[in-house]
Amino acid sequence: MFYMDLIFMMICMLLLIICVLVGVAFLTLLERKVLGYIQIRKGPNKVGFMGIPQPFCDAIKLFSKEQTYPLLSNYIMYYYSPIMSLFLSLLLWVIIPYYMILFSFSLGMLFFLACTSLGVYTVMIAGWSSNSSYSLLGGLRAVAQTISYEVSLALILMSFMVLIESFSLMEFLYYQKYIWMIFLSLPLAFVWFVSSLAETNRTPFDFAEGESELVSGFNVEYSSGGFALIFLSEYSSILFMSMLFCIMFLGSDLMSIFFFLKMVFLSFCFIWVRGTLPRYRYDKLMYLAWKSFLPLSLNYLFLYMGMKMFYFSLLI
Repeated sequence: MFYMDLIFMMICMLLLIICVLVGVAFLTLLERKVLGYIQIRKGPNKVGFMGIPQPFCDAIKLFSKEQTYPLLSNYIMYYYSPIMSLFLSLLLWVIIPYYMILFSFSLGMLFFLACTSLGVYTVMIAGWSSNSSYSLLGGLRAVAQTISYEVSLALILMSFMVLIESFSLMEFLYYQKYIWMIFLSLPLAFVWFVSSLAETNRTPFDFAEGESELVSGFNVEYSSGGFALIFLSEYSSILFMSMLFCIMFLGSDLMSIFFFLKMVFLSFCFIWVRGTLPRYRYDKLMYLAWKSFLPLSLNYLFLYMGMKMFYFSLLI
């Protein structure tokens, strides 16, 4: 019986990975279409009906191209860092609060923090092992940026840990039965969204890939499969952060179609920001993290701790 459960779990995990990768493919298509219409032009529309098979054509093109690598690079680390990057971004998906099958985490929030912290190393190693000044600069920028914004993400998560008294994401479903968390903590929702943009290296925080000054940054030496894997891991992280935002702030009923519509809308917001805002200045990025978001998230943490203590004093 145990082996049957194990096989069933592996099949479900494989299905989840396939669904995430298909979702990533269509997210890239959505991004190109939306950016096209924002810039008053057509997006991809030549391949098939309305350009729908375009992501699959791009995937075939990327993976069939010749794999080049710099002769002076640290080859093993250079080769494996995109694979580890995609592995970590897909591993995050196991914390989805399912009702029955697959994995039921009671420590989902801690697992999320551990995996996102490990994601820093893949970018750092990709930048360093390429043995290029541009990629090293991009890697260093990404590490500083990701670590800075992880602090505010962790503090926001700690606020909710205090509020719901659990590390499990399943608790958000019970706590948001009558009112969504976004109504109770709107500033935190905005901080979480902006920190998610910074965490996934998206515009206006895409300093790691600053095309104008760093020629694509930490992935400058990657081609074909390596570049495709870095690309996949970034978009998988965008989808995951959208899903986590919906779970934490917009009700987390995974059995409802509205949950997935909200998730698509959040992914659209990531693209919308990219089409609207210019890139931030680097010192202002750090100023925003340490002098604006950190005090705000700390204040909310103290507020929720005070609310809990007041509630317990009433019970006593």
